[in-house]
Amino acid sequence: MSFTLAIVGRPNVGKSTLFNRLVGKRLALVDDQPGVTRDLREGEARLGDLRFTVIDTAGLEEATDESLQGRMRRLTERAVEMADACLFLVDARAGILPADEVFAEILRKKNAHVILGANKAEGKAADAGVIEAYSLGLGEPMRISAEHGEGMGELMSILRPISEEFEARAAEDAPETDISVDDSDPDAPRVPTRAKPLQVAVVGRPNAGKSTLINKLVGEDRLLTGPEAGITRDSISLRFDWGEVPTRIFDTAGMRKKAKVQEKLEKLSVSDGLRAVKFAEVVIVLLDAEIPFEQQDLRIADLAEREGRAVVVAVNKWDAETEKQDKLKQLKEAFNRLLPQLRGAPLVTISAKTGRGLDRLQEAVMKAHDVWNRRVSTAQLNRWLIEMLQQHPPPAPGGKRIKMRYMTQVKTRPPGFVVMCSHPEKLPASYTRYLVNGLREDFDMPGTPIRLTMRSQADQNPYKNRKKAGPSKLAKHLDKKPKGD
Repeated sequence: MSFTLAIVGRPNVGKSTLFNRLVGKRLALVDDQPGVTRDLREGEARLGDLRFTVIDTAGLEEATDESLQGRMRRLTERAVEMADACLFLVDARAGILPADEVFAEILRKKNAHVILGANKAEGKAADAGVIEAYSLGLGEPMRISAEHGEGMGELMSILRPISEEFEARAAEDAPETDISVDDSDPDAPRVPTRAKPLQVAVVGRPNAGKSTLINKLVGEDRLLTGPEAGITRDSISLRFDWGEVPTRIFDTAGMRKKAKVQEKLEKLSVSDGLRAVKFAEVVIVLLDAEIPFEQQDLRIADLAEREGRAVVVAVNKWDAETEKQDKLKQLKEAFNRLLPQLRGAPLVTISAKTGRGLDRLQEAVMKAHDVWNRRVSTAQLNRWLIEMLQQHPPPAPGGKRIKMRYMTQVKTRPPGFVVMCSHPEKLPASYTRYLVNGLREDFDMPGTPIRLTMRSQADQNPYKNRKKAGPSKLAKHLDKKPKGD
């Protein structure tokens, strides 16, 4: 999905009807009674060849207190802030009401891409309302009928340049991954530059101290912080020189298993954080020293590994820990037990508040990036493979011996290797893990994701699998004995 579109407006202007049409399903409840939608609903929209995420929101109410309507309004406003574009619907038959003018002013301040849609615009009865919508100062109103599907072509033409803009931004932000390499490739690990800085994402549960850590690294209070959990709502990137290395760092919304109050909004925040992981080269998984390695921490770290990113685990609020030695021992034991797929990844204790341990964090991030870029020559790999086979030969399932002929590295970022062998489908996963763990230890590649593929090599013998030829007719004739002998 290239971008996110939030549909907002007064109650009963047809937001949920349009949402259902864009996603192609009746996901949102629709009724003539206003105020049916109270929460945020997210769906995958299809409009021609465009694919994007659409958000149905509660009707914008004028209440600002702690009532249900006030909480619904704040939820909708936050969704507007998080969305890449916003479609403001008005009722063309009812005309422009004072509440529409209030909300138009809010939208101008909160979102750069605001599209004005005059819904229920079929027929001449809506002409006056469409003309009146010009007074909102949001440009030319787009005539649509969510119920009958009118105006969808115009909506698609308006959304297309927005989609292209965000696709271009995503392509620019995305790191180079899975780069093909061979022994003749002179390219060393990529050195970060101003044009292509080192990309680091800081992820973790709410209130782990992500924004505080980034403020300390940057050297100024660029991000809002506080004791409340969940202040950061969307991923924010900042550029700075980390030591002498040009770096772009992403602060993300806290990810937790269950939202207690605003579940739908938090779901959107988490998905935004997941996108930041995909845009990173190194992911710092930030833990709270008081409650480390909870279920969501493990899921975040596993996601980063599955995406093929280098991972550094940082334990924050270490200044408040009294029994440091015992706690560190427990952390290392829990790390090795709960995240075996990240065996050897650096675990650093820090205090974002005081700045202690940030030099060790920088060193760990730079080493993780170097390992993520590492390339090993084919000659080294094959000498190593012979030793590994001698120490522990592969099994022979069903009596069929598995022969491993040679090994080479085919990709980097993260390192990817291929072993040419017979019967690769019969090799157990345990033997693949044995080789991966050996690569980590013998070539100093701790923690980074390693992709190891077993591939069959066709025999080069051109006569293999051919039918054995019988004796020729001439040979049969010569073998016959003459009569009378």
